This record gives sequence, structure tokens and C-alpha cells, in this order.
Amino acid sequence: MKILNKLYPLLITKKISLVLACVSIVAALSAGAFYYQNLHQFQQDKKNLEHNLAESNKELDQLKNVDQVKRNDALEDEIKKVNKTYSDTASTYEKLTDLKAQKQDTSKLDPLYAQIVKYLADKNYASGSATLADLNTQIQQIQAKLAINTSSTTTTSNAQASNNPPGGGFSYQTVSTDGQNYPVAIIAADLNSTKVIVDTASESDCANNCPVMPLADYVSRNGAFAGINGSFFCPPEYPSCAGKTNSFDTLLMNKNKHYFNSDNNVYSTIPAAIFSPGSGRFVSQSLEWGRDTGVDSVIANYPLLIAGGNINFTEAANEPKFGAKGARSFIATKGKNVYIGVIYNATMGESAKVLHTLGIDQALNLDEGGSTALWSGGYKAGPGRNIPNAVLFIKR
Repeated sequence: MKILNKLYPLLITKKISLVLACVSIVAALSAGAFYYQNLHQFQQDKKNLEHNLAESNKELDQLKNVDQVKRNDALEDEIKKVNKTYSDTASTYEKLTDLKAQKQDTSKLDPLYAQIVKYLADKNYASGSATLADLNTQIQQIQAKLAINTSSTTTTSNAQASNNPPGGGFSYQTVSTDGQNYPVAIIAADLNSTKVIVDTASESDCANNCPVMPLADYVSRNGAFAGINGSFFCPPEYPSCAGKTNSFDTLLMNKNKHYFNSDNNVYSTIPAAIFSPGSGRFVSQSLEWGRDTGVDSVIANYPLLIAGGNINFTEAANEPKFGAKGARSFIATKGKNVYIGVIYNATMGESAKVLHTLGIDQALNLDEGGSTALWSGGYKAGPGRNIPNAVLFIKR
């Protein structure tokens, strides 16, 4: 009995432990069953999700290939072509107005342009594009002939073949480069005895309906012995210039020391030419220049053709006008000489090559097209349309 009394507590303890062990086993089995059930559900859910995702991707691929999507893509492509045709048509219209400004006969071209407009109105873009190409070819032919009609006294028959710039005064010569001949009307002056100024029709900044004058008036009122058209501006004939006619946006200091567009930073990255007694400085960005009024003149335009005696410009795909043949006006320096002039029947890149062949140190492109005008004892090119500013040579 005593022995049983001693063993009883122990048996009770063991029984409890056995019960607890059984409970633990049951709990573990239950948890395992729960885990297995949820794992199976998770795997099933994952499988369903993957299946749904695959089906969605399949439906998306099918959607991309339905006629409506293809139709939208084709429509987008068509819109791009239409926009380009309209843009090219507007550009061609500007070329036509430039020819008219240069007193060229466009009577055979005007009906072609009218036909293009009709094609566009009828949504016949293919015929419009074809006629537009033909019209541009004829415009280029007329532009090429301008080289032999620069003035009543200047023709290719008296152009001298020379790859050297004149030492002074006016010269009409043929420059040869890369196997091509380019007529060049050029005026040279000594910076020690010549003051380069920029005159403006407006006395201060102007945004629209700005005053303009012919180059001859600028020459006359300043007693200049030579002059050329100035910076790019917005002619009233251009549809894109509505609301800003005859205005220009680039930096310029005129003869009265007024800085135009001084607060305009939109075009502050374009080049500029600065003239002082005995020197000419060209900067690649007009923002490099302050507002010093101690100099004679400042004019910004683009592109910078020659820098440090090297070609600084090559044809740019984003400037289609630069790639077309035409008259290219410029202002340049070589040593102590300053030059203004017009290169005929040249792209912008070709004009840079011509100036490089002439041994120019620095050169900046000026306005062109219907604004082209060059004066030396009379018009040597132009007169073209009236302009808001001009570069002039006067005796110092």
C-alpha cells in the first residue's frame, strides 16, 4: 500500500504528460491538415491567377490586332503625313512671297500653288505633295538665276574668279570650292577707319506692326557708304507671323545704344557679333555678352558660319530652309577687315565652305530670302522687302 501511495502521484503526472502529448499530437495533426488545406488553396489560387493573366494577355494581343486598332494606327500615320504636307505648303508659300519681294515674276508659279491648295481642300494629299515638289523645283530654278541678276551692272559675265576676299570696296567674284563655283557679292572695309553700326526703324522694343524701311533709307540717313539687311524678322506676308509682324526677337544694340530684346531669353543661345573701334568679336551664344554700351554695335543672328577660321556649321536636318539653295547674306571679319556680302545659289553649309575658302576668321549669317539687300553706291542685291534693322559701314 505504501508503495502504491508513492507511485500514484507519479502515475498521475505521467498520465497528464501523456494526455498533453496526445493533445499536442492532435493539435499538430489539425494544424498540418489546416496548413495543407490552405497550401492547396493557395496553389489553386495561384494557378487560377496565372491562367487569368494568360487569358488577359491573349485578349490584349487579339485586341491589338483587331481592325479598329490597325485603323487607328493607320489614321495616326495619315495625320502625320497630312500635317507635313500642310507644313511644307506653308513653307513653299513663304518662298513664293520671298520671290515676289525680290521682284521676281511668279505668274507661272501662282496657279500651281492655287492647285495645291485645291488638292488639300479635296483631301487629295498625294497629288498635292507631287505638285508641291514640282513647284519647289521651279522656285529653286528661279533662285539660282538670281545670281546673274544682282543688279543692272553686275552679271556673271564680269565676275572675276578669285578665292581671296577684296582688300577694300565692292567685288563681285566667283569662288570655287568642292568643285562648285559660287557667285559672291562682297564689300570689304578696314575696321580702323570704318565704324560698323546697326540702325533700327523702331526706337525701342516692338512686338507687332513694327516700323520698317528699305535698306537705302538706312544708308541715306546715316551717311553710310555700304550696308546690308540685318537679323531674321517676321514679314507681314508670312501667315505664321500674324500678331507679330515685322518684329524680331534677337539681341541687338542700335546706334543709339539701345539694347533690343534685352529681357528676352528665348533666343539667348544664338550667336552674336560685337563691333568696337578696330575689332570685331563673335560669340557662340549671345548670353555670353553683357549690356556694354561702350561698343559700336551688337547684332545676334544664326547660324555662326565660321569660328576661329574653321567651319562652324554643317547642314541640319531640323532646318529644311538651310538645306535649300538660295542667297545667303553674312557679316564677317578677317584680321582688321570687316566684310558684308551675299553668296548666291548656296545652301547654308555651302556658304560656310565658301567663306572658309576665302580665309575668313569669323562669320555670322544674316537674314535672307526676300529680305536680301546689299548696298555699295547703289543696290548690289535687292532691294527686297522693307526691313526693321540694317548693318551699316560709316567712316569713323
